[in-house]
Amino acid sequence: MPHGPAEVGVGPWPGPWPADARYDPELLAGGDRRNVVDRYRYWTVEAIVADLDTRRHDFHVAIENWQHDFNIGTIVRSANAFLAAEVHIVGNRRWNRRGAMVTDRYQHVRHHATAADLADYLHHHLSGPVRLLGIDNLPGSEHLETMELPRKVCFLFGQEGPGLSDGARAACDGTFSIAQFGSTRSINASAAAAIAMHTWVRAYADLGGDAWRG
Repeated sequence: MPHGPAEVGVGPWPGPWPADARYDPELLAGGDRRNVVDRYRYWTVEAIVADLDTRRHDFHVAIENWQHDFNIGTIVRSANAFLAAEVHIVGNRRWNRRGAMVTDRYQHVRHHATAADLADYLHHHLSGPVRLLGIDNLPGSEHLETMELPRKVCFLFGQEGPGLSDGARAACDGTFSIAQFGSTRSINASAAAAIAMHTWVRAYADLGGDAWRG
């Protein structure tokens, strides 16, 4: 079409169907209009998650959920894009999923009643202890731009506005800040999360192959 948005995805599978169990018969018959990379076209959700699980990164992302912040969904979407090991919701179990754009289907999401519960889970993780770092402009916070990030780390973000709760600050193994040079006191929580995740990717992700291209 010369005007308007391009059609998303692909139509029904042309020709004989593949026998591979990863493919979804309904998608093969009706087309796949999901927001997934080409390598996962027509695959079932379960098959996509299983494939992602073979190459997830060692970082986690956690978000406090006290006010049903819309940023939570956006953070989950970024966590999926950067292939986080897990996403953790601290506080209220229900959260606004609109910003996630259904990427939560492909991401392991865990709930913890308190930040202390999250810290206990991470410190006794099956893959080995995971350090919990909160983002907050507190005295003594390390600069993200110059600090050496642990490979096994969980980034904890507070609600938009109030930031990390007192309980979260107490549970963290440390805090970091992101350099700012303008007049605002803080940047958007989802933007801060994306910056932190990409900093980890630059330090540790394997960029030599084609897996990251989708």
